[in-house]
Amino acid sequence: MDWSLRLSFSVFLILAATIDGARADAMVTGTVFCDQCKVGQRSLFDYPISGIKVTITCTDINGQTTMSKELTTNWFGSYSMSFDGSPNLSNCHAQVSGSSDATTGCAAAAGPAQNLKLRFNWFGMEIYSVDSLLTQPDHPMSFCPKSSTPTPVSPPSTPVDPPPTPVPPTNPVSPPSTPVNPPTPDSPSSSPPTFRLPPMPRWPPLPPLPPLPPMPPMPFEEASACPHQNWTMPEYKCYWRVLNPDTKVALIFGPIASRRYGTGMTLWQGLQGRGDPYRTLLREATTALLNSYNSLQFPYNTVAVVTHMNLALMGSPRSVLLTALRFMRANSGSTNKVSCKFTPCK
Repeated sequence: MDWSLRLSFSVFLILAATIDGARADAMVTGTVFCDQCKVGQRSLFDYPISGIKVTITCTDINGQTTMSKELTTNWFGSYSMSFDGSPNLSNCHAQVSGSSDATTGCAAAAGPAQNLKLRFNWFGMEIYSVDSLLTQPDHPMSFCPKSSTPTPVSPPSTPVDPPPTPVPPTNPVSPPSTPVNPPTPDSPSSSPPTFRLPPMPRWPPLPPLPPLPPMPPMPFEEASACPHQNWTMPEYKCYWRVLNPDTKVALIFGPIASRRYGTGMTLWQGLQGRGDPYRTLLREATTALLNSYNSLQFPYNTVAVVTHMNLALMGSPRSVLLTALRFMRANSGSTNKVSCKFTPCK
């Protein structure tokens, strides 16, 4: 780690400690899924649904409501709410309360309310998560498997009068006995003869397959983490394999990032950000996204980078600094103690 990165890392530690000492918050996050088959639990056919209203309610020991807040899921189907002052949310729960879009076909609340669970507590910052909430359509989708097949009901039988009882004759005569001969081999009751198929012709053996060419080297299987300075050097430009420097930030990180950074900013411009916490977050998130494409062993995968970036933008400025700090640690290799494996492009 060079001296400039060490200095930036120290500045972020001081800022994070200062903000944490000044104020503490609590954040609640969760996701709402559409239960398309109306099975009452998460299944293969469910998907996150946006535009659903979620109410977080807190009660005291007597069951009286002390606090209630409502929010709407974003286009990822998730929601996030911050509470100032780090209140005690142990007696709070979340439940679906409706839909903000009248055209949503999967807006009926399903399943019980879910309690808040404390997942993280650091310097007074508390993060709670909520188990998945469910909504349901009016009727199960046509592609859903049938849980049970109705048993056909047989029609009622018509009673039939029993036949009259025969009257035995006065002098019964025994019928003459007919001898029964055992079946002969030519009789129809004997087993059919066994047929044998003709032998299959022998074809000449197939020629051997040509040898496969050697697999090309896959550098993305090697653990690597590179800071943003390396990604802006011309000699490492060949490592931009998946993303293009001119790709728009709004296209990669979504509408939340578009409202913060505009629709014209590119990933290359995002790597130049500094001085402002939101620009620093964009720089480190873009670097983490590039590292996730370059190495399978990077601490954050591509979806995790985009998710943490959007959660930070919806939170407080302190969450922006903390998320940027975590990305910076991963990009510098401090998280899993790896170095940058870049070699100059030919």
